[in-house]
Amino acid sequence: MPRLFGTDGVRGVANQHLTVELALGLAQAAARVLGEEARDAGRRPVAVLARDPRVSGEFISAAVAAGLASAGVDVLEAGVLPTPAAAYLIADIGADFGVMISASHNPAPDNGIKFFARGGRKLADEVEDRIEEALAEPKLAPIGADVGRIRRFADAEDRYVVHLLSTLPHPLAGIHVVLDCAHGAAAGVSPEAFRDAGAQVTVIGNDPDGMNINDGVGSTHLDLLAEAVLAHGAQVGIAHDGDADRCLAVDADGNIIDGDQIMAILAVSMKERGRLRDDTLVATVMSNLGLRMAMADNGITMLQTRVGDRYVLEAMNEGGFSLGGEQSGHVIMSDFATTGDGILTGLHLVSEMARTGKSLKELAGVMSVYPQILVNVSGVDRAALHTDEPLAVALAEAEAELGETGRVLLRPSGTEPLVRVMVEAADQPTADRLAHRLADVVRERLSV
Repeated sequence: MPRLFGTDGVRGVANQHLTVELALGLAQAAARVLGEEARDAGRRPVAVLARDPRVSGEFISAAVAAGLASAGVDVLEAGVLPTPAAAYLIADIGADFGVMISASHNPAPDNGIKFFARGGRKLADEVEDRIEEALAEPKLAPIGADVGRIRRFADAEDRYVVHLLSTLPHPLAGIHVVLDCAHGAAAGVSPEAFRDAGAQVTVIGNDPDGMNINDGVGSTHLDLLAEAVLAHGAQVGIAHDGDADRCLAVDADGNIIDGDQIMAILAVSMKERGRLRDDTLVATVMSNLGLRMAMADNGITMLQTRVGDRYVLEAMNEGGFSLGGEQSGHVIMSDFATTGDGILTGLHLVSEMARTGKSLKELAGVMSVYPQILVNVSGVDRAALHTDEPLAVALAEAEAELGETGRVLLRPSGTEPLVRVMVEAADQPTADRLAHRLADVVRERLSV
């Protein structure tokens, strides 16, 4: 049987793969596994439950709440909130675990169930495996006064906003920000936080109806945000995804500022202020070569991990580092959050503009973005990627041609029968030429 948990919880089309029965069973299994410590201590476990605004979240969260309460867990329903808000609240109130119902940047028909451990931390693979195993075990079935209670977490949003504001090194007064909330979980929280921080705020993508989440808006569709920034004469645009754990930006000229550039800006600022632990940034192998060079120029070490925010987070936790993230805008500031937080990231990015008096374009100039191309080659044998000799020769030839002015990355997909060919070079034609040449070799040598 394939593993039920993916890289970010359990996801699928709601009412097809992700059914009420599965949601109920997962909640009961999680109650057994994640509530064990509280039960051993003679306490009733407490869980925080939140969701994004997609319509299926209503019945899935109801099923999860029922499953948890039926297994003796007290449930605090926080309603529609960002994923990082749920993680923060678990730690803030000392809950035993939490559940977020969201499919992040996916379209509305999809949904997902993500569990957080005590302290608002992501689950280790072995804990997810234990929950899967518990699906087949007898369910906890307390009776009478031992069943769980379901209550509204009335001040959840306020607690989170107060926390966000408490982290800022400088108020946002004098900055006009356009926020794109992706018709998602940020729609209520992000405008409030930016206004309370002192910014002038114009908002788009803040009318969720349950079906329009991520639909032509948000961090995966930045054209509308760029148009709004130019139309309103704003200094910066901030885009979230559906569950607000990502942040991408647009400068006053409508240019996209991606996660690598945001990390570069924050890393340099944090180093100047003595907040970048061990002067180290953690990023993935997909981050632009320009980020690594910019960090070296500023005396910052850049550690690289496998693709996926969970690997970034693992490296940060192991080394005690304070900043890490991905090009996609999933930025982790571990002094203030246990996971990527798009609102937190956006606030700190705009705060740096206000603190320095520089435009976002000027700040982003700390890093030169190398032209990058990604070619996906499907229908190939991923397992043979690193053992085929002619392919190894072609790779070595491309790397030799680039020298210090670029790099090549061949990576098997973790979920599909394809190989990803990524090339960075000093100019786009060279990147395109080498990427397609290598893709042809991959296709010729590894086709199945």
